[in-house]
Amino acid sequence: MSDSGTLATDWSEQDNNAEPAAWPFRPLLLALLGLATGLAAHFLLGNEFFGREPSALTLAELAVLTVTTGLIGFTIERRLWWAAVVFALVCGVLAGAVVWWNGVPSQWSGGDGWRVACLFLAIAIAAPLFQAARDEGAIRFPYASVHDHAWSNIVLWGACWAFVGISFVLAVLLGALFHLIKLDFLQDLTREYWFIRALMGTAFGGALGLLREQTQVVRLLQRVVATVLAVLAPVLAVGLILFVLALPFTGLGALWDATSATTPILLTCVVGALILVNAVIGELPDHERKFPLLKFGAMGLGLVVFPLAVIAAIAIGLRIGQYGYTPERLWALTFVVIATAFALAYLVSLLRGRLDWATVVRPANLRLAFAVCGVALLLATPLVSFNAISTRDQVARLESGNISPEQFDWRALAFDFGQPGKDALKRLTASRNAAVREPALAASKAEYRYDVSDGRAAKRVDDLTGRLRVLPHGTAVPEDLKKLVADDYPCGTRGKCTLTFLPGGSEALLIDDGCFATPPPAPVETRATSVAVPDCSQSNPARFVRKDEKWAAASSAHSPRDTPDVPAAVAYSAGRIEVRKVERRQVFVGDRPVGDAFE
Repeated sequence: MSDSGTLATDWSEQDNNAEPAAWPFRPLLLALLGLATGLAAHFLLGNEFFGREPSALTLAELAVLTVTTGLIGFTIERRLWWAAVVFALVCGVLAGAVVWWNGVPSQWSGGDGWRVACLFLAIAIAAPLFQAARDEGAIRFPYASVHDHAWSNIVLWGACWAFVGISFVLAVLLGALFHLIKLDFLQDLTREYWFIRALMGTAFGGALGLLREQTQVVRLLQRVVATVLAVLAPVLAVGLILFVLALPFTGLGALWDATSATTPILLTCVVGALILVNAVIGELPDHERKFPLLKFGAMGLGLVVFPLAVIAAIAIGLRIGQYGYTPERLWALTFVVIATAFALAYLVSLLRGRLDWATVVRPANLRLAFAVCGVALLLATPLVSFNAISTRDQVARLESGNISPEQFDWRALAFDFGQPGKDALKRLTASRNAAVREPALAASKAEYRYDVSDGRAAKRVDDLTGRLRVLPHGTAVPEDLKKLVADDYPCGTRGKCTLTFLPGGSEALLIDDGCFATPPPAPVETRATSVAVPDCSQSNPARFVRKDEKWAAASSAHSPRDTPDVPAAVAYSAGRIEVRKVERRQVFVGDRPVGDAFE
């Protein structure tokens, strides 16, 4: 039994509170481990990594390799070295299984990339928990030890990658130096994949080993990082408190009008606030920043994160209520729930502990870390299918009549919801309702996502009002052309543009008004010099043509073609290069050409 009466399994009889013993061979061992990892990764990926996508099995093997060796590097000590190896192998195999289960990235659908983020978040939390238990020699997790290892790992991670970058710069510099005396062997090596991967692994492993032997240096880096972050706590606290206090006067309408941006911005503020709070309170009462400005700044952040998390929850709730579930919104909802749990814990800690609230926050952090680690590991697997949940919700909204087929996001069902979306689309192709069946058939046959309606065409057309100038003035714009204009940049976003009908009325050009904005008046002292005017000569206007009473987009670029008998490469080798006069059409604004010539 431990002193507190909790169950503990002892691993060692040694003094667990002592600093880890020096291990002079660790830098060499980790450098060799990094070298082997780099070469093994090259063996798995080969030289064509950027030309082809690795298989799911290859990515899984790569995950096992990198996670195992990486965790060995971060966690191994001379004492209980075998425990670090076992822990690293378990995490590596688990990571490989999850990666293989998720498949190759090209098969991912909306939000699936967050599964990988959750996997590495779970590993990043599990590592300091293991290190703390290893140091204790028992299944105990003292907050001070967990906190210290977590910050050390973060500092080591950043410092090692900085060393890798410096190593590459040095290799390129030396290659260029030897190239001056006609020795190109090093410059040639820096272009080989095997050398790049080997150098990356060796540099990272060697830096990790060296820094782990310099405990005082790492602790100094930790203190520097924590001090810089702690100084920012009162700054962010003042800003967030003023924001919350201003909301009763400004109203929440603007936030709800921008619900797609509200949630990520608020979540970022909450995460930043939590990081700064922990930089102030430290891992022990003796390490807490006592300076009143920092102390009360952290308390202000602990107070304000809860209303921010609640606003974020309301924002994502409104968006889900309006448009239903999508994988991205479900991921956002998940992060909001986690952020709200932390915010609530900090608020309760502040109310319970008052000025001594840090003593309540620290154990709450530890409990939440265990919870987040488990949830992140679960979400890293396909066991919880946000695609299936989103598909059922969106199809139910369509079949119940809550959303019309014209407003339904067929693009998401076909390309963003994975296999559940494709299965539902196949089922909808047999619908008795022609308004549902026909777009479902079109979406199921589409090869490219932008060939399928996302249900927002009508809204984009309505948004053109006030942003589209039509020349000649008073010319009516057909509805099918309006849809094309609304889908084109910049009119498809929030920019202003001009649609010009050419003589005959069968062609129209769409030009970004921003290219011809009147420049602001120059200051008096610089009016004698020229003022830069936006140059859009390389920006092609969008061109539309009318055929058979229907408008369609037309290619505006004029590109040369090879002659049938002699390809361009052969003609170039043969020296067949000449200048010819050609007849062309091109857009002019005043006397200035705009874009490329077209047929």
